[in-house]
Formats: sequence, C-alpha cells, structure tokens
Amino acid sequence: MPAKFRLALIQLRVSAAKTENLNRACDLVKSAAGQGAKLVVLPECFNSPYGTKYFPEYAEKIPGESTQKLSEIAKECGIYLIGGSIPEEDAGKLYNTCPVFGPDGTMLAKHRKIHLFDINVPGKIQFQESETLSPGDRFSVFDTPYCKIGLGICYDIRFAELAQIYTQKGCQLLVYPGAFNLTTGPAHWELLQRGRAVDNQVYVATASPARDEKASYIAWGHSTVVNPWGEVIAKAAMEETVIYADIDLKKLAEVRQQIPILSQKRSDLYAVEVKTV
Repeated sequence: MPAKFRLALIQLRVSAAKTENLNRACDLVKSAAGQGAKLVVLPECFNSPYGTKYFPEYAEKIPGESTQKLSEIAKECGIYLIGGSIPEEDAGKLYNTCPVFGPDGTMLAKHRKIHLFDINVPGKIQFQESETLSPGDRFSVFDTPYCKIGLGICYDIRFAELAQIYTQKGCQLLVYPGAFNLTTGPAHWELLQRGRAVDNQVYVATASPARDEKASYIAWGHSTVVNPWGEVIAKAAMEETVIYADIDLKKLAEVRQQIPILSQKRSDLYAVEVKTV
C-alpha cells in the first residue's frame, strides 16, 4: 500500500447552467489528474446553485446525467473521484447526495447528507434544507489502495460522532464537500476541520464552491486540507481554483504513535455507538 498519494480539491465556480457546470468540472478533474492527483474532490452542490428553490428543479436520479459524466471522467483519468454533491431525486424524495467513482468508472459509494442544514442566526442567516430535502440514514465509507475514506457533506462536519465512527471503521481521511457561508465560514469552517482532524488523528479535506457575490447563497470558499497534527497543509482563497496536498499515511501513523489517544479511550466509561448497519 503506497504511503503517500496526491489529493486535489476543485473549488468550482457554479453557475445556473447545469451542462456548463458539468463540463467545467470535468475539465478541471482532467487537469488535476494531469498534475498527478489520484483522488479528486468536487464541491457540494457543484451542478446547481445552492438553495431550497433550486433543489427540485435540478434534482436527478442516480444513475443520471451528472453521475454518468462523473463515471466517464473518473474512468478516462483512472482516478478516484468524489463527486461533491448533487440534488438527487428518489421515490418522490430529494436528497443532497455525494456519489463516488473508482478508476474503472464504478460507483463505489453514495452518501446522502445525514444532518440537514436548518439554522437561524438572527439578522445574519436563516436556512432550512428540510423544506425540500430528506436526510440520509447511512454511513459512507469506501476503500482505495491508499486508505479507507469516510464521507460527510457540509453540516455533517459539525457532528463529532460521525467522524469518530468513521475513525473506528478504519478511515484515515475524512472528506466533506461543503458550502459554508459568510457568517459560519469565518467563524467555524477551519476550526471544525482542525477539530475533527486532531480529535481523530486523521486527514480532513473540504471542497467548497468558489465564492459568487451575486448568488442567492454566497459560499465561503477556502477549500482546505488539514493533517492529523491539526495543521492546515493546503487552503484555497475565494476564487475558482484547484488545490493539491500529499496525504502522507506515515505521518498519520507517527502522530498516532506519539499521542496514542485512540488506544487510550476509556471504553469502560463511555462509547460512541453505531445504531444502523
């Protein structure tokens, strides 16, 4: 198993034109693969504007148009591709869903956002994903030749238990496509990533859409990679870009050896347990 591999995060500028979003995403995936990335991550809601009024309009089945294109580009480039998220329609319900594809184009995982983004910060931001979306009820882990990877979407990162469960399942990298906003972004975006990384001694990566000041929901941007020591090792600004980081599993093993919290947990006193299969 290789001890190091290159990760790319695509901070895509998302427009109202689905086909254009898909084509540009695929071009940037190709460019990232050309730079040696073995795992490429797209942002949350990369094929449609983010907002409850857009989800029903842009939603599609999986498999469908967007996942077909992602499958083809993953195969063409021979990479693992985490397809950010798209609005998914299934049996009359809508989900915020992250599909993952392997180097042969097979879909390896499909994470439906577990925790819906329903918040109200008076005078700053109010948002209710639950107006149109339903929550997922499954953990999403997939294997690569490099390491096991756990998936969450945006608001999922606020829930430490999810990251702990993924770590218990053997994940060494947690990936959260996400679109924080101009209120929660500066306050919590980096803090949460560093917290999840240090608590679990894992790598954490987030992929945000680029900031568009004219959008109805303005994303914070700043896609980031944090190492198991809690250091930010790659970070984007606000504009459309691709950032890279080398995920070094030897570094992860060293951190766990130096500060062995995972073997020092007091399971006689407390536990975080899985309630579904």
